[in-house]
Amino acid sequence: MNIYATIHSIGDEAKGTSYLVRRMYEEISLFNNVKLVDSDFKENLHLPSFSVSCKPSFGPAKLGRSREMYNFLDEHAKAGKIDLIHNHGLWMMPNVYAGKIAKKYGLPLITSPHGTFAKEAWESGSKIKKIFWPLLQKPALEPTSCFHATSLLEYEDIRRMGYKQAIAIIPSGMDIPTIESIVSNTNNMKTLLFLGRIHPIKGLDLLLKAWHNVQNKFVDWQLKIVGPDNYGYLDELKKMASELNLKRVIFQDAVYGDEKILEYVTSNIYVLSSYSENFAISVAEALALGIPCIVTRGAPWEELNSYNAGAWVDTNVESLTNGMDIMMSKSSEELRLLGQNGVKLIEQNYSWKVVRDKMNQMYDWVVNPQIENKPDFIVLD
Repeated sequence: MNIYATIHSIGDEAKGTSYLVRRMYEEISLFNNVKLVDSDFKENLHLPSFSVSCKPSFGPAKLGRSREMYNFLDEHAKAGKIDLIHNHGLWMMPNVYAGKIAKKYGLPLITSPHGTFAKEAWESGSKIKKIFWPLLQKPALEPTSCFHATSLLEYEDIRRMGYKQAIAIIPSGMDIPTIESIVSNTNNMKTLLFLGRIHPIKGLDLLLKAWHNVQNKFVDWQLKIVGPDNYGYLDELKKMASELNLKRVIFQDAVYGDEKILEYVTSNIYVLSSYSENFAISVAEALALGIPCIVTRGAPWEELNSYNAGAWVDTNVESLTNGMDIMMSKSSEELRLLGQNGVKLIEQNYSWKVVRDKMNQMYDWVVNPQIENKPDFIVLD
């Protein structure tokens, strides 16, 4: 099958989606002909052989406009080289091109919103959304044959938007690290880690307030907040930390690659206090490395409770405080056992083989949508 996937960029290290999409097609390309097309060409960027990086055109960078990308898709569709288009993300021109080409040539279209339909995400961001949606994005979604949701929560977001198409519920995949790559935390100070974008949607205000409630009880713990600043929000958090008279709180710039792994494995607990997440790759990364997690219900990680790999708590200060209190009171051995449960969780549900096989089943069904061949993870109602 000839699968053409569209995304704004696969080279943006600050966005988990860029990595996940790229990694997913490394697996899918083993069984299908794949072209992963983006509009964010950069010099000297090492990309996989199946990728096609197009040069951006004149216009606002945030829109990702690329005439080269549109022409590439148009020419290949016209030549009959495309069996299916899978678009990743919304709100940028590459996401619009996918719908235009699918409609023009009658091609099956799969749309992965990647959290952009979440209520909080929908209501945040630029005012240009109010113009972009009716004029460009909504019409580009009309030819969608099937939506792809990474969780039941995202499935509900898609239905809330009024879409009636089939929805395939397939989680994002995760690389399972080898034991040799994991090192032990030898620091005397225990660490509660957040790693991700410094953005209001991440609920870091809740985290700082919850830390205020537990900091005096757990004097051998520190809170470490690591990630890139979005919209100058870091200054607001530092101001809040000062006003709350917080102790042992460290703010650190974003890290990538081996440095990011080191942050995980030298921490004792990972915490994500988000108001809204469609998946939250950082939680999967932490679990895969044997780090137990505390996650608010804004992210779809109820498996933390069923696998006994951490705590899934309500999205408010009181519940987060209680979850932190319980988890931080555990011994190092108890935390290690929770971490082992987390590794099992990832191995059984989020390995790339599991995800790859489901994605290929989805592609086969979308191209030939027979009811008797429908995979059970594709929902029609």
